[in-house]
Amino acid sequence: MGIRTRRTERRTDALSKERIVEAAIEILDNDGESALTFRALAARLTTGSGAIYWHVADKNELLAAAIEDVITRATTDMVGGTEPRETIRAIALGVFDAIDLHPWVGSQLSREPLQPAMLQIFEGIGGRLQALGVPERAQFDSWSALVNYILGVAGQNAANARHTRETDRSAFLSTVAARWAQLDPAKYPFLRQVATPMREHDDREQFLAGIDLILAGIGTVR
Repeated sequence: MGIRTRRTERRTDALSKERIVEAAIEILDNDGESALTFRALAARLTTGSGAIYWHVADKNELLAAAIEDVITRATTDMVGGTEPRETIRAIALGVFDAIDLHPWVGSQLSREPLQPAMLQIFEGIGGRLQALGVPERAQFDSWSALVNYILGVAGQNAANARHTRETDRSAFLSTVAARWAQLDPAKYPFLRQVATPMREHDDREQFLAGIDLILAGIGTVR
């Protein structure tokens, strides 16, 4: 009687940290942060949890790697010879679009300021401010204003998108604008005035307008 050997299904492609991170991003995008577990990841990759732990120590390291991957892809296409002001705008818009596409990135970025993705954003903005010739005494305040605006507005936009995804953005803005238009003109003259542009505004254009206002202010520092 011959000896029967047990055959085990094996992956035909090698597991790598890059593939693990790619799968983690898919889970985060589709199902949110709470759905990202090593068990769910192992099932998606058709492997065991132990194989994943060989490449990634824990969930925090995995999240940091996923965020770094998203931010790197969003900001590495900046042309080195581009004028510093335009590069700042490009980095800012890249981060805005990345957080808009991957809303979980915004909340995760704020939790750990020393993670590689944050350092990449910080240096990318700060280095261009130096190239703009901003006086050293004003560099920290200028950098802080830009970074806080970029991350704050991008994160808020992602949060708004989560809220309005269940409805219709245009319908939601129209409802708010209609309510503002009906406010007491003596108490809320400004809100009544901006009701229409608020209803019709483009989020990306408004975001870049804010960047331009901050850069214009920085340009006056001597």
